[in-house]
Amino acid sequence: MDVKIADRAIGEGKPCFIIAEAGVNHNGKFSLAKKMVDTAKKAGADAIKFQIFSAERVITKIAQKAAYQRKATGKGSQYEMLKKLELNEDEFRKLAAHARRKNIIFLASAFDEGSVDFLDELKVLAFKVPSGEITNFPLLKHIAEKKKPILLSTGMSTLKEVAGALSVLKAGGAREIALLHCVSDYPARAEDINLRAMDTLKRKFRLPVGFSDHTLGITVPIAAAALRATVIEKHFTLDRKLPGPDHKASLEPHELREMVAHIREVEKALGDGIKRLTKSEEEVKKATRRSIVAKTDIKMGTVITPTMLTCKRPGDGLQPKFLGKVVGKVARVDIKRDEKITWKKIK
Repeated sequence: MDVKIADRAIGEGKPCFIIAEAGVNHNGKFSLAKKMVDTAKKAGADAIKFQIFSAERVITKIAQKAAYQRKATGKGSQYEMLKKLELNEDEFRKLAAHARRKNIIFLASAFDEGSVDFLDELKVLAFKVPSGEITNFPLLKHIAEKKKPILLSTGMSTLKEVAGALSVLKAGGAREIALLHCVSDYPARAEDINLRAMDTLKRKFRLPVGFSDHTLGITVPIAAAALRATVIEKHFTLDRKLPGPDHKASLEPHELREMVAHIREVEKALGDGIKRLTKSEEEVKKATRRSIVAKTDIKMGTVITPTMLTCKRPGDGLQPKFLGKVVGKVARVDIKRDEKITWKKIK
């Protein structure tokens, strides 16, 4: 079943829905966040996504950082780090309005019930559930009750945990759900990505399946698009040298543009699966295929033998596959060397 966000249908055979993940790469500065909306639009993304949370509601003050966070931001607690990365509600209202003016879909991952309610007030078109919340059943139930499309990331989870989350979402009233295969490492290694797991999720749950990418570069998301991911989500930053936990594993603006352009090119190349000649191939076929021609002059009334024939370009005459049927026929007319054999010239 397709998932519809605004006028975009997400599902098999539909254009890939590309989410430019701003996350917290605005570093808590509204001016940077606003520029990121503009950058995502210029890159051709369908949506821009932020992360909305209250550090006070989500993290204890003694929670330690993940290894990649320590490497990127140094010492201190998760709480201290994320407190600096918050935007207030008024700033998010302005961001959502700016995104509407720019005609790009505004999305945000909500990490607590209060943030879910606020996004609902903003009339967000869909909810994104981050991987870390897949077992947070109270939050999932709260999101499901909003009766809006849901994108569920599945990083760090087993099939059993995905099934459990889907059960809660559906029981809560969610009807449109897409799954995002994900490896929650920053950056994730290509050898850990296992893109074929998208097929496993499709077979198991019969839902649209996309890919939330944390690898370096654009190769893996393009490969995911070639494997018919219905959604591609990718972190980006205005500058990888900026301080913060996610910048180093994010694309810069020119890379985001390249990724979007390559994905769109891959979609064109995938086609509809029907094996047919293109219009351009018809002309090439004539020039490069072969026809049966006389290898030597053949007099009228001569019985044609194999030594009198050969196959040469162009291919607008009798095809070589008819060679056996031409042998043994009698020439109706004189046929010159290199002249194409036709059925009218033999009997």
